[in-house]
Amino acid sequence: MISLQGLYHRLPLGVRELLAYGLASAAALSVDAALMVVLIDLGAHYLVATAVGFCAGIAVAYGLSVSMVFRHRAIADRRREFAGFLAVGMIGLVLTQLLMAFWVSLIGLEPPVAKLPTAGLVFVFNFVARRTLLFSRPAPRP
Repeated sequence: MISLQGLYHRLPLGVRELLAYGLASAAALSVDAALMVVLIDLGAHYLVATAVGFCAGIAVAYGLSVSMVFRHRAIADRRREFAGFLAVGMIGLVLTQLLMAFWVSLIGLEPPVAKLPTAGLVFVFNFVARRTLLFSRPAPRP
């Protein structure tokens, strides 16, 4: 009988990374959403609270991504790597702000509800961009 760990290691690397990134992102989203809700409860505007929570989530996502998710790191200089991670995160923040404004202001959802579809869409963008730009295996040289 195959254990879950054995099954996991039989999966292609990209699938394993996607699953691990999903768990890391869930942890980051927990910090992000909790901070957003607390700040809104304290009187902050939902877009300010969303931005602050998102930035806290970036820190969690980076720590978990480099320590537990991605095996290959395309950029040797860790400062440049973090800058790239942050740049992708800032694009994700812009997408988050636009989507939150859409869901809340135009559709009428409450911010915690609007966070769900927003987080899903930004998750896909972040994973694809970060894996492609920062954590891909270097192409073999001819």
